Amino acid sequence: MNHLKAKTPVEIIIIGGGSRGSVYASYAKAHPERATIVGVAEPRDAWRNKLVQAHGIPGCNIALDWREFLNKPKCADAVVIATQDKLHLEPTVALARMGYHILLEKPMAPNPADCRSIVEAAQAAGVIFAVCHVLRYTAHTQRLKQLITSNLIGEVINLQSLEPVGYWHQAHSFVRGNWRRTDESSSMLLAKCCHDLDWIRYIMGQPCRAVHSFGSLKHFRSTEQPADAADRCLECPCEPQCPYSALKIYLPRVERGERGWPLDVLTPDVSKERVMEALQTGPYGRCVYACDNDVVDHQVVNMQFESGSTASLTMTAFTEANHRQVRIFGTLGELISDGRTIRHFDFLTDTWSVLSTASGDSSIRGGHGGGDYALMRAFVDAVHHNNQSLLLSGASESLETHAMVFAAEQARLEGVVVPLYG
Repeated sequence: MNHLKAKTPVEIIIIGGGSRGSVYASYAKAHPERATIVGVAEPRDAWRNKLVQAHGIPGCNIALDWREFLNKPKCADAVVIATQDKLHLEPTVALARMGYHILLEKPMAPNPADCRSIVEAAQAAGVIFAVCHVLRYTAHTQRLKQLITSNLIGEVINLQSLEPVGYWHQAHSFVRGNWRRTDESSSMLLAKCCHDLDWIRYIMGQPCRAVHSFGSLKHFRSTEQPADAADRCLECPCEPQCPYSALKIYLPRVERGERGWPLDVLTPDVSKERVMEALQTGPYGRCVYACDNDVVDHQVVNMQFESGSTASLTMTAFTEANHRQVRIFGTLGELISDGRTIRHFDFLTDTWSVLSTASGDSSIRGGHGGGDYALMRAFVDAVHHNNQSLLLSGASESLETHAMVFAAEQARLEGVVVPLYG
């Protein structure tokens, strides 16, 4: 399908105006000369209205359901699809067929068949397509990639990666929140770590050929609840001694003047009063031992790549912070990274050197270590020039790295090594 050259600025519709949709939309506020938000589809009044007001979206392009855009002529260059995981397939396929370029929040979909359908639709329509694998786009990742491709540490033999989810993040997103249940969203590995397996594939620079995995829901379950605990934090005598207390997690952030994630997931109008209302009646005020969650709270994945080199990922809830950590072992040296600093050991000289790439910016420029901003910049560039190569991954490679995740979850559930084929 032929497409007209995109306008300047690139015009974008947000499908799903929650936390992630709003983050990507904020790029247009920072760069109105490059991108503008001209439409939104969001069923929740408060979230939809917040985007409408922030971006001055005209009434003709304000929708409760994305299907409303199917019944009108194409009115933008691109869409950002940031609905819940199980709601990605239909809008992606339908809007790609209309000629909209697509930026799709990760994961693509919660099962392999839907992922394949999304990729086939994007390829058939000939549109620019990218999954929000923002970790590829950070300055830190780009520096690591450059060091490896420059042969600084020789051939990579092994990579070890730690995804320290963070005790409160696990409680917020994967025990109380939207990604707590496999049947309502996806597996923990897909929801949280499709980022990580995609990143590992990018750094290794070659296809993965086999995986195996172990993991379980060990702690956040009813058998761990104290005998005298209540099912809601506001009513619980154990609350002052509980590290997972909703009051402990959310109220200090409000008092510090924070207004973004995770508070804006509880309420779009962040104030102490609104947050307390959400904790009294909503899912985020529940005891972490009295929720309906079933996703794992720890998991390990081992991978073998085409050359015979290997990698491992450890995902755990039980950590202080959520800065990913990695060690990369090569034939000439070693790299150690915590997402902010890269340390290099040279086998020839027996010396260490240090490179810092810290990002302390809390805006879209700093989100995911700057990856949110860099991804949006690349996507807008790709749409403007109608050039898929300006993005760091496309449909086929995203499908490949999602296949790694599905294989790893199969390996965990069945207790087997699962091969992947090219």
